[in-house]
Amino acid sequence: MNELLAIDHIHLISRDAHAAAKWYCDIFDGEITAAQDNLRGAPQIDVKVNGLTLLIRGQRTGEQPAETKPMQHFNAYSSHEEWGIDHFGFTYRGDLLAFCDQLKQKGVRMAVEPWEFKPGLLLCYVAAPDGVSIEIVQTA
Repeated sequence: MNELLAIDHIHLISRDAHAAAKWYCDIFDGEITAAQDNLRGAPQIDVKVNGLTLLIRGQRTGEQPAETKPMQHFNAYSSHEEWGIDHFGFTYRGDLLAFCDQLKQKGVRMAVEPWEFKPGLLLCYVAAPDGVSIEIVQTA
């Protein structure tokens, strides 16, 4: 193990960086820790969610981001069916079904409803802004 290496951030490109940052704050109790209106031609906002930094920036001049395929539920798994990062995940230490109900009351759409992936492991996928999928896992 390389103890000199640690996770720093997840970088998201957003159609509306300010709206996406607000969504992560509202839905996951995130905190905006930095905001720049014009960093290399686009807004960039850092949102900290329980120690994880989500770096959210807008479209830069010359970029033409492609749409992400929506999350699909297959027979025994879920996937965007694309190369690269498929999703990022959080562990939820509580009643995941109740938490999902709370998220839905906030207007969150579930990309994949909670289901038992394997005995003792319940998970779901939240549809976040800009085609991002967030897996939430409840372990026994």
